[in-house]
Amino acid sequence: MTHTANASPPTADGAVLMHTRDERGVHTLTLNTPRSFNVLSEAMLAALQAAIAAVAADPQARLVVIAASGKAFCAGHDLKEMRANPERSYYQALFARCSRLMLAIRQLEVPVIARVQGLATAAGCQLVAQCDLAVASEAASFGVNGIDVGLFCATPGVALSRNILPKQAMEMLLTGDFISADEACARGLVNRVVAPDALDEEVATLVDRILAKPPEAIAMGKALFYRQLETGIEAAYQLAGQTMACNMAHPVAQEGVQAFIDKRAPSWRA
Repeated sequence: MTHTANASPPTADGAVLMHTRDERGVHTLTLNTPRSFNVLSEAMLAALQAAIAAVAADPQARLVVIAASGKAFCAGHDLKEMRANPERSYYQALFARCSRLMLAIRQLEVPVIARVQGLATAAGCQLVAQCDLAVASEAASFGVNGIDVGLFCATPGVALSRNILPKQAMEMLLTGDFISADEACARGLVNRVVAPDALDEEVATLVDRILAKPPEAIAMGKALFYRQLETGIEAAYQLAGQTMACNMAHPVAQEGVQAFIDKRAPSWRA
């Protein structure tokens, strides 16, 4: 099944966000305003929020891929829109809206993969960092360069600092300097870097590997992974132990363990 999101008006580039879903439950959200470098305009934020809500409401959803058309992945917030509304209340509402989107990505039960084919800067870099996994083209580059226009990338720094070491994140935030895809991989911002013409194949390989695993265990695991990161070690172990017990008691784990004992493939791989 394939459908297109209609949460935002069309632009000269077509729909702001293209939203498709295949028969496996893989949703692909493609930022589609290449002429403006796929900025997170008000329309784009609305479209993404609606698409994430649609994924959350889909009981057969298994995975999300966030991609982009054109040369850039995402150049951050729309500075022209921001400059046209020079009021603190507007900015507070805008950044709160973006933060809700980022949290909605984390709160999804299914994994979210960023497919990064080009430039990802400021809130665009934040979007990559907020996804659970990221695969990048060798042509991609990453930065949080709001400081170049006098705006410290505070909200992008939240996601960035949860991906890479603090001093590395702070250097990017203070200087606005960009890093290559290879450097982003070395620092932990992306999982894999491949040649541009191999990007789709690499994403597909990762998708297939995840789809081979039981969704119930993935949902429990994703929720626990992020909760424990924000707690002390004792609370983290308590949460992890509870999750392991619930997971082990679930039929998918019971079947998986029995299949291991029987030296056969588990039924959920059929």
